[in-house]
Amino acid sequence: MTILPINPADNASPDALRAFLAQCREAARRDGHDKLVSISIAVGALDPLAVLESIFEPDQPHFYTERPGLDSAIAGAEAVVAHTAHGADRFVSVQRFVDDTLEHTIAVGAVDAPFGGPHFFTSFTFLDEVEAGEPFPAAQVFVPRWQVARAGAKTTAVANLLVSPDADLAALTERVWRAHAKFAGFNYASTVGEAAPFKPSFARNEVGDYRAAVAKAITRIGAGEFQKIVLARAIDLTADEPLHPLRVLNGLRQRFPDCYAFSAATGRGPSFIGASPERLVRVSQNVFETEALAGSARRGLRASEDAALAAALQHNEKDLREHRLVLDSIVRRLAPLGLELEFDETPVIRRLANVQHLATPIRAALPDGVRLLDALARLHPTPAVGGTPREPAVKAIRELEGFPRGLYAGALGWLNARGGGEFFVGIRSALIDGPSARVYAGAGIVVGSEPDREYAETELKFHAVQDALLG
Repeated sequence: MTILPINPADNASPDALRAFLAQCREAARRDGHDKLVSISIAVGALDPLAVLESIFEPDQPHFYTERPGLDSAIAGAEAVVAHTAHGADRFVSVQRFVDDTLEHTIAVGAVDAPFGGPHFFTSFTFLDEVEAGEPFPAAQVFVPRWQVARAGAKTTAVANLLVSPDADLAALTERVWRAHAKFAGFNYASTVGEAAPFKPSFARNEVGDYRAAVAKAITRIGAGEFQKIVLARAIDLTADEPLHPLRVLNGLRQRFPDCYAFSAATGRGPSFIGASPERLVRVSQNVFETEALAGSARRGLRASEDAALAAALQHNEKDLREHRLVLDSIVRRLAPLGLELEFDETPVIRRLANVQHLATPIRAALPDGVRLLDALARLHPTPAVGGTPREPAVKAIRELEGFPRGLYAGALGWLNARGGGEFFVGIRSALIDGPSARVYAGAGIVVGSEPDREYAETELKFHAVQDALLG
């Protein structure tokens, strides 16, 4: 990526912008290749989700993720450049697309600001291949036309555009200048009317027989086919009016400030939303982070009950064994990359609004030549959402569950131009399409699992999304 020492805020005018774009067009003509031009500016405090909701278009791709508890959020919409892939090499294909795009990128402005410069919004489904009719490809990555992000007190807006050798400079200038004016003084009231109270009623339909699937899995574990398998439930909800995915998401981020609130869409109708507690991979300033998250208990109504449930979880042989299977698999999968992993031997308790988990944070310095997607390709899917050994467990999931997962338990996140990025696991989630919502929740099945208990655990997890749907 070429970073030019130009500050768009200095001498900001349509004429200055057009002169800059003329330089970019000349560079495209010299190279015989389109240029991705990325313009980053610091703007007044904005709520990225509110901005996205204000200009939401169901026929345009978008991506949003937020950690409310960390005061961090990023949103992007419309696609300037995009790529899809499938198969075992889909991670390699996405990395190649990112590298090729950055080779022909010109960036100016607040590129070094938090979330400055072009970002690549990316999603990988649970499996390498998807079935006919599924709404999301096995891998999708796009650079948005516009992007707004907040990190603490700083908000950065990014406009991305493609400048071809024969680009219409007048049209490009008008488009960017209009976006600059909008984000420099965004007026939510001018774009959103007052929302009517939203209290839909739902018809509910269970997909498959979960208890029977768990019983079959327990039998196959006893036969030695695998040690652990994660089985998901799906519930189809049909509302009496269309659902707005971003309004549902707003309810999720308010209820679960310690989770990754997220929404992803291809622009072909459905949106995949959720509030995931599980980080998959994060890389910042060459430091790699992941975590093992497995083993669950409900929250208590009183402090003493909550503490007792947490203590029982920390000493429950079945949950500790399930957690250790996840941790050992992560260590084993990452070993070929040469990461010197650091983690405590005793898991901690991760408390969420409606459930608590056993968690083991893991970190390491990223070795030279190893990139975020290298680690992601080795980790996904982890035993926390697949099973162990991975291959036989994952192979059995589709047969036992009876429905395609799509992005459920997939990997969603973003990459920046500096090699950093963050991906989370698409759990505690729902696929929303008009008045329909398919809600997902899963549980890990190991020796000692009981169908009724696993059913109750998934029912507890369903409440995260169901409560937001119910307003």
